[in-house]
Amino acid sequence: MNKTDVLLAIERLEQACTSLEDAVSRARDDLDRDGVIQRFEFTVELLWKTLKILLEYQGITCQSPRNCIKLAFRHGVIEDDEILLDMLEDRNRSSYVYNEQIAEAIFLRIRTIYSQAIRRVLEGLRGKV
Repeated sequence: MNKTDVLLAIERLEQACTSLEDAVSRARDDLDRDGVIQRFEFTVELLWKTLKILLEYQGITCQSPRNCIKLAFRHGVIEDDEILLDMLEDRNRSSYVYNEQIAEAIFLRIRTIYSQAIRRVLEGLRGKV
């Protein structure tokens, strides 16, 4: 990995984060909610892959989303691994099991916690490069 790879990954994450925030602000019904959840799934995927790229740039190898998040926390790349691990769990839950109540609970967490947490991580990553 080189610095350009890291910067491009951060830029893609920025675009996904902005798209997620836009969707959250516009959501009015269950169809919008489902679109927010889908953007959330995509953004979480980009988030852990961006962490992987940044860690590899620093000479640290990680294998899985969970492992990359834990290593990023351990090496000071991110400040809080628990919320990111919760996001990962919700991403997995929303991808594999559809249940109206679960979807509504995940949407609420995206709106009130996750989108802001992703933005904070993104801002912190810029300072690591």
